[in-house]
Amino acid sequence: MMNSFAFNIPFVSIFLLMLAAIVTPLLPKRNRLPEKLSCCVVGLVAILSAWLLYSLTSYGQSLTFNYSMGHYPAPWGSELRAGPLEAVLALFFCVAMLLSLTGNFSSTAEDIAPDRRQIFCSLVNLLMASLLALTYTNDLFTAYIFVEINTIAACAIVAAKDDPEATRSTMRYMVISVTGSALIIFAICLLYELTGYLSMQHMNGAIRALVSAKSYLLPLSVALALMTVGLAIKSALYPFALWLPDVYVNLTNASGAILSGLVIKGHIFLLIKIFYRVFGLDLIHMLHMDTAIFILGLLSMIVGSVHALREMNIKRMVAWSSVAQVGYIFLGIGLNTSAGIAAACLHIIVHASVKTMLSTAAGGLSNAAGHKKGLHALMGTFYINRWAGLGLIAGAFSMMGIPAFAGFASKLSLTMASFDHSFIVWSLAGLAVSSVMNALYYVPAVIVVLTHNKEAREDFTASAPPTLYKVSMFVFLALNFYLGLFCVPLLRLITRGVNAL
Repeated sequence: MMNSFAFNIPFVSIFLLMLAAIVTPLLPKRNRLPEKLSCCVVGLVAILSAWLLYSLTSYGQSLTFNYSMGHYPAPWGSELRAGPLEAVLALFFCVAMLLSLTGNFSSTAEDIAPDRRQIFCSLVNLLMASLLALTYTNDLFTAYIFVEINTIAACAIVAAKDDPEATRSTMRYMVISVTGSALIIFAICLLYELTGYLSMQHMNGAIRALVSAKSYLLPLSVALALMTVGLAIKSALYPFALWLPDVYVNLTNASGAILSGLVIKGHIFLLIKIFYRVFGLDLIHMLHMDTAIFILGLLSMIVGSVHALREMNIKRMVAWSSVAQVGYIFLGIGLNTSAGIAAACLHIIVHASVKTMLSTAAGGLSNAAGHKKGLHALMGTFYINRWAGLGLIAGAFSMMGIPAFAGFASKLSLTMASFDHSFIVWSLAGLAVSSVMNALYYVPAVIVVLTHNKEAREDFTASAPPTLYKVSMFVFLALNFYLGLFCVPLLRLITRGVNAL
């Protein structure tokens, strides 16, 4: 039997992070206590998530359970659901968040004014709570509440830097994000009107009954389309991703790592759960939504790579690369098979781990070059900050799909999943073309930072990276190689979790 406390871990994790969000602004600013508390709480939640994962998988089978919040059971009350997939995603999200905070601990002091750091840390805790809530939720009411919390917190960390460009980026991001939220709430209202439920599983039963009776198929199609487009906007899927590069270039290093590596992942996993638990893969196929998702994923992979190839600003390049990598995830979802969605979930983990490392590395190299972001200005910065340089090289090799790196594992799993689908030619062609294009813009970036430039180095005044940055980057690198070399047990665990959705 599972330990009784393990049943409470999903709720306790969210509660601890929300409690930390309340307490952080009340702490004194000395000794950077707010930042330290945030790191400690996220680390504690990572430990709890690892405990939950062990508890769910240590008895020879994958366990799942529902956790009702409040005095109202499903289908009316709020409910969380935890299984192996939710636990492993929560664990990697927490680890990536912790490394993003510790790796950018020193740059946060430079980028954010002292009177704003408490609020920044509070919002980071709130953002992490929303990510876990979107991962665990089993009803659309709770999902929407935390979608909005996620939006507000994300907009606030975008505006953390006291800069006019950051303010303009925040307003642009908020308008686009609120548009996605509006589509999501319209979809939820329509589904509630059609089914009378907000619980995902009860809603699924009502939808199946409607489909069997061939009733309300058009409203169901509209609700599915609204929900998919709304979450696609939140997830930075092309053509809904034009906001990301402009926003990302004005972010602090910590905010950039969190936004590109973590924020969008909660919305993608929520979409996966809605496909699986609310509509069912058969209905998704009948309404041709899988084909639409596949095409948009393929388009995002290619167009994101084309834009990244044209960029000379390293932060914009990394942002467009994120758009391309989101395309990989949606390509797997569009395959509409257990193997495809398992591969997509593996790429969610890979992208959350590698992209936060790349963003942290890009920030470290930019700092080494006197906060310049132009690619040519980074010439020789590897020799100023070798850990950042190693992070950029490892992240680049991962995004290219070089064997032994994390990206190779997820791309290989997407390739294998494509063999069971009628779109195999398009899928393999898209994966191949996008991987080649990844090499075309990452290899020159690697060459630039490795190229000696004595004249430029004389102008560099950056000191050696702090110990915490080195430790964080070392863990990032170890995680990258772990995902690349030992992905088979992880993919097997993810597949069991997908089958339990």
